Amino acid sequence: MKISVINTGLFKLDGGAMFGVVPKSIWQKLEKPDENNMCTWAMRCLLVEMDDRKILIDTGIGNKQSEKFFSHYFLHGSDSLNQSLAQKGLKPEDITDVFLTHLHFDHVGGAVIKTANEQLEPAFPNAQYWTNRQHYNWAYDPNKRERASFLRENFVPLQKEGVLQVLDAQPFDQPLAWLPNFEIIFVYGHTEAMMLPKLTIGDKTLVYCADLLPSPSHVGMPYIMGYDTRPLNTLAEKEHWLPKFVDEQTILFFEHAPEIEACTLTRNDRGRIVVDRAGALGEFI
Repeated sequence: MKISVINTGLFKLDGGAMFGVVPKSIWQKLEKPDENNMCTWAMRCLLVEMDDRKILIDTGIGNKQSEKFFSHYFLHGSDSLNQSLAQKGLKPEDITDVFLTHLHFDHVGGAVIKTANEQLEPAFPNAQYWTNRQHYNWAYDPNKRERASFLRENFVPLQKEGVLQVLDAQPFDQPLAWLPNFEIIFVYGHTEAMMLPKLTIGDKTLVYCADLLPSPSHVGMPYIMGYDTRPLNTLAEKEHWLPKFVDEQTILFFEHAPEIEACTLTRNDRGRIVVDRAGALGEFI
């Protein structure tokens, strides 16, 4: 198995929304806000190459939404999805699978493109796309709190084209074996049945954290996003998985941390779980 970081650009979100009940006087020591209380975040994907498959995990925000839509998120940075793939010597046609952790716009926006004649079609023409039944139904008919995050043009065309495959979600403490050395952890706090890839790479284990842990600044138990639909479920999921990640020295890969790609965890002298080593993914794999 070979894994590669795929950067798709940066955006901004409100710091208070990103840290929920944690006061700004505390979280601003971890993530510096601008004059509008916005913090910069990455949209970092992962490419997994195994056997004859090239699996892209998440796709970033894409570029087909309106200028007004993008103006709310202050997109910046020089990276894009296709540019980052090209740096690895790949074209969209080379991707065999697109694994979608969940269908919020900043994770799935690049899955569908708009053609010159305004048609919507899969961005990766030879790929099968992967979600799960519970989450797709949740996204297709969203609650009012999440409605602005689920844009049907990002995922319904995949279903219409017949390239969307749906798995069956499992309890949060029972990973699903999907492919050799590729398991899926299902979590329910951020949104319904979000999927976290758990990869075995030689003698190492890596978890793609998606929005369970958007960044190392969210490792602390109370550091839970205001965006989460069920924050107490997120707390229970962190309380279950983080001790295991410490014991197994799991490498955590962060989708949204602006600079830090990965870390491992440890316990401090007070017994609290904290970041141990942190840096680029290549320092761990």
